[in-house]
Amino acid sequence: MISRLPLLALTALVCLVLLPGTQGPARAAPNILLIIADDMGLDASPCYDVGAWKPAMPNLEQLCREGVVFDNFYAAPMCSPTRATIMTGRYGFRTGVGTAVGRRSDNALKPSETTLFQYLDAYAQDPYAHGVIGKWHLSNENNGGADHPRRAGVGYYAGVIEGTLEDYFNWPRTVNGDTEEVNRYVTTAMTDDAIAWIAAQGSRPWFLWLAYVAPHLPLHVPPQELHSVAGLTGERQDIRARALDYYFAALEAMDTEMGRLLDSMPKAERENTVVIFIGDNGTPNQTVQAPFERRRAKASLYEGGTHVPLIVAGKGVTRRGAREEALVNSTDLFATIAQLAGIDLGSAPERPEDSISFAPLLEESGSAARDYVYTELFGDAPGSRRGNRPNPNGWAIRDGRWKYLHLDEQGDALYDLAADPFEQDNLMNGGLDREEEAAFQRLQSAGHDLRAGY
Repeated sequence: MISRLPLLALTALVCLVLLPGTQGPARAAPNILLIIADDMGLDASPCYDVGAWKPAMPNLEQLCREGVVFDNFYAAPMCSPTRATIMTGRYGFRTGVGTAVGRRSDNALKPSETTLFQYLDAYAQDPYAHGVIGKWHLSNENNGGADHPRRAGVGYYAGVIEGTLEDYFNWPRTVNGDTEEVNRYVTTAMTDDAIAWIAAQGSRPWFLWLAYVAPHLPLHVPPQELHSVAGLTGERQDIRARALDYYFAALEAMDTEMGRLLDSMPKAERENTVVIFIGDNGTPNQTVQAPFERRRAKASLYEGGTHVPLIVAGKGVTRRGAREEALVNSTDLFATIAQLAGIDLGSAPERPEDSISFAPLLEESGSAARDYVYTELFGDAPGSRRGNRPNPNGWAIRDGRWKYLHLDEQGDALYDLAADPFEQDNLMNGGLDREEEAAFQRLQSAGHDLRAGY
């Protein structure tokens, strides 16, 4: 476990990483932009061949052409756990964040966890400016509330502390602990904040965590100039009848604003920026597309809830228009961002035990470091009864071919994802052959060993 470091020890460690020979060749520190789309699964991404219909997202498609599309990236099936894995590089059973954080729940991110922002401050060779703009959803009244981003070491915060909004045009905006009501479209306002923050950094390298609320519910009508979907009335009956159109409109609006952000950067700054785009969990059941199923989408441990988009392009990404099959976990963003910021992970005295950098894959395929990916769901989601969840609590682990799924209320499942990528045939329902039994035993043991003591 990573722990907070005393000031004198921290100073010594910073000096250590500045010594000659502890880092690679001198280079200009890149800017790092992490963009998180809320509730965007593979079926909603134009870069993936899942789902019959796709939103018009030319800016995301451009990133796909310029960089690497990861075909096997896995996150938690709900937003707070995924954000916690990125923030700490640790699985939820270690941090206690296993489902969406509620206002008074006991699963908010604990102050004792060392965050990615604190890690950058401690070990980055070039001092990074850093901030979070957008959705936080890691805090509540029990761990600091609106002041939690500052306590977590974030240099600047502006956005939505809680997880959901009732209205995309009237919402509470928190800036460094102070909250006021804003009457502007939230995706546009967050983009404006990001543009202003980046412009204020000057020549200092920066890391920005930009977490859009879109396309999370409620379904709504974005400003017409931001999307191409026609005829949206916003009336309840129309939303029910055309849910996917409203969902796509929010995604298109996000893409438009994402493009405005990237275009706002001077050419030299844009060329020195690596952009990481992810979905935080699968598509909601109201808008999920086949071959995913409504009860196996967001909030489930099936592929439709956990298998999400990851695209990386920009500075240092020499593979252009490439696809990568290596297994990547959301925890791995911690170590990857740290390495991109110039931190020598081998020399840093402390590192998160569940995070493995995939930065080498941005330059060369075949350098995969993971044998399996792991994800989990536990705890009661705020505002809902346990029985309303699409699937019960549990955990899942997969390797390059097989997936083992343990559901607390339904038992075990085994899927051959090479032959059955959408989990239609639970091999546990019949007798396992020798190869299947070996896969079952191997993955079950790996999961239990990982979770030992928790």
